[in-house]
Amino acid sequence: MGAMAMHRILVAWMGHSDLRALATTLPVAEAQSMIAQLGGQIPGEGERGPIKTLLDLEAFDEVRLLSNYRAEWNKSYRRWLGRDVTIVPLTLEKPTDYAAIFKLADADLAALPREVAGRSVELCIHLSPGTPAMTAVWLLLGKTRYPATFYETFQGGAWKTEIPFDLTLDVLPELLRGPDRHLIHLAAQSPSQVEGFQSIVGESPALRIAVGRARRAAVRGVCVLLLGESGTGKELFAQAMHKASPRRMGPFEAVNCAAFSRELLESELFGHCKGAFTGASSEHAGAFERADGGTLFLDEVGDCDLAMQTKLLRVLQPPAGAGPCHRAFRRVGGEEETTSDVRIIAATNRDLRRDIRDGRFREDLYHRLAVITVTLPPLRERKGDIETLARCLLEQVNAQFRSEEPAYLDKTISPAAIAFVKRHAWPGNVRQLYNVLLQAAVMAEGDCLDRADLVASLGEIRDDARDDGALLDRDLGDGFVLEDLLNDVRRRYLRRAMEEAQGKKSKAARLLGMDHYQTLAEQLKRLKVKGPWKP
Repeated sequence: MGAMAMHRILVAWMGHSDLRALATTLPVAEAQSMIAQLGGQIPGEGERGPIKTLLDLEAFDEVRLLSNYRAEWNKSYRRWLGRDVTIVPLTLEKPTDYAAIFKLADADLAALPREVAGRSVELCIHLSPGTPAMTAVWLLLGKTRYPATFYETFQGGAWKTEIPFDLTLDVLPELLRGPDRHLIHLAAQSPSQVEGFQSIVGESPALRIAVGRARRAAVRGVCVLLLGESGTGKELFAQAMHKASPRRMGPFEAVNCAAFSRELLESELFGHCKGAFTGASSEHAGAFERADGGTLFLDEVGDCDLAMQTKLLRVLQPPAGAGPCHRAFRRVGGEEETTSDVRIIAATNRDLRRDIRDGRFREDLYHRLAVITVTLPPLRERKGDIETLARCLLEQVNAQFRSEEPAYLDKTISPAAIAFVKRHAWPGNVRQLYNVLLQAAVMAEGDCLDRADLVASLGEIRDDARDDGALLDRDLGDGFVLEDLLNDVRRRYLRRAMEEAQGKKSKAARLLGMDHYQTLAEQLKRLKVKGPWKP
């Protein structure tokens, strides 16, 4: 039995052109009255307008037309279409008011069902009717919150319209994020122009907004929670905030909470007295003491267990009348209370709100840490930054190798390699990109890193979170080579087969439908696919 067809819903604004087309079918006096109010002239006989043109050429299961016209005009237009459509009457004082248009269109799309009669819904949006402001809002919504198929019509023809994906990937999602819309003005400065943040590389709107929030928060003594996927540079941001703060002359201490057992983490944070536990041969000052007068960065704070969360909550609650950075605690095995003046910046890649619902994270500690939150964008939302970032990271690798080997010749990166870097999804973000460049610089034979060098290094670094969709949905042009893409697919399945076959080539060859394991061995060698199996 074939798959059930999707339920197609068309949504569009009614526009002047649609009503002018209607006017050609009305009595002369009524038509002249309508045109006088709409403006323009009655079109030639047979003109259908954008909406009727599309409906005559494409089939939809449901049609919703948003209208800010008179009720009697809506009724006449519905009768003229001669089909079952829903006209949604709305009040819109100005057809160029972006904010009002966005609010009305967003509310209507949000109310649409996701399934109808057991079938998934395909949202279709007609861009041609209405004002340019309406079209712009449709593009914003249909490329972000409500993925849609776009249609346009002109001179009796209709077609699907492909919108460049990077248009919304790099710019529009950041502008639509509610919590940051009021901070768009903070994105006016490049990170390189912001005191303390010069080491942050990039110009994308999402990164600028994050820097803008962090800069504002840096000058206060309140706790800040950095949110973002692994590898987005949360510690680098914490260091930048420290450098931009009044505490810049004080110490910066970083503790990875996920790297210690609970007992060792307590000692690392609060210190311990001599003899407090086996191996405690001397007194130890914890991070809260070492960071006195400066900043303490608690990385992966979401990995602390509930007992440690309780201890942190107690330390982060200043005594009555004390400043926001006053910390009081006891060393492990100690009785005396120690105090310090420490500003806290915490970070996590976990969804703490979900952990709160599941009972894995204390809600009161979350609110204590998240006085201000800063969300760091993943690399896939910073496409425009990737080339600059890759060149900067490669220069860091070159500088490291030059310091270790005076005769070292700097590596450069080829245009094909840059094109590959810009297309890859980088689920491991900046950290993954750096590791790939580092390994390629070590293993490449020549002085210029080519695409094959990066692909080989990417294959060697396990990427359990890699996005298969990104592999099969790459942009054409800009260095795209079909054979390279097919080889990437081959590498992925060759490696997967060898892993599932536990390195046995004969079994892996059968899994891949190959008649002889020699064919597999030849492809493994040609495509430089390596792993923890015998060559």
